[in-house]
Amino acid sequence: MPLDEMRELVNRHARPDLTTAIDGIQACRLNPRSAPTVGTSGTVLAVIAQGGKRLALGERLYEYRPGQYVVTSVDLPVTGHVIDTGQPTLGFGMTLHPAEIAQLLLEADSRDLPAPAPTAPEGIAVSQAPPELLDAIVRLLRLLDRPTDRKILAPLIKREILWYLLRGEQGPAIRQLGLADSGLAHISRAVRQIRDHYSESFRVEDLARTVGMSVSAFHRNFHAVTGMSPIQFHKRIRLQEARLLLASRPSDVTGVGHTVGYASPSQFTREYRRMFGMPPSQDGARLRDKPRLSGAALP
Repeated sequence: MPLDEMRELVNRHARPDLTTAIDGIQACRLNPRSAPTVGTSGTVLAVIAQGGKRLALGERLYEYRPGQYVVTSVDLPVTGHVIDTGQPTLGFGMTLHPAEIAQLLLEADSRDLPAPAPTAPEGIAVSQAPPELLDAIVRLLRLLDRPTDRKILAPLIKREILWYLLRGEQGPAIRQLGLADSGLAHISRAVRQIRDHYSESFRVEDLARTVGMSVSAFHRNFHAVTGMSPIQFHKRIRLQEARLLLASRPSDVTGVGHTVGYASPSQFTREYRRMFGMPPSQDGARLRDKPRLSGAALP
């Protein structure tokens, strides 16, 4: 069974930093009692071989278990929860590069692919992995034990995996990821703009114009992808960045709030507590003793 071999390969090759000898490929092993992690998703394919995970994005919750895959098509602020099944959660991850998807789209016959989505899809989606996708992933992981073959065969199998994604249930979302003028691409640029300048305020009208969308289309597509308004998303990014800073500066609550763009310490404390359930001073002390935050990780 592909999942049995995937479990064995992932478990054997998993490292603390998640990386493997194949560029863009991750092998993840998480303790069943691991604390939640806060970070950014990246644009990735992730497949669970054992155990399970939940991803929280705003008010949306996504759960996936063995034999299921999740695609994150935008770099989003997520909280990851390991499902305690009494055994480690084992997962495979592959970074999705828009340029590689675009190249496949140029070579493919559009009649062989699902119709493109009329609007931007959700930034995260979960599906059942088809047998051919699991088989390709296992063959790619086998190359970790075959360095002589790896350089030539790994790019070919990664391309095969992308093709199965394009042909599968999430094909319309993957397709938009590879199209420079898609609704998803426009929202990705907006997300990147907010992330890169999270400490600064902005006008939604200006951001919509920057990415080439009308204000109404921008609001509609942004909410479809992220589950939040641009202002809610901006606040979440600010507060997650503040939490990452507090892990190393737990006693500098005012300084951290100012760094992420809050002029009012009381507003920072109020909004931080509303999101994370405790004031930043208390959460910072807890994070100092038990830091579990990460900037980016396998979803």
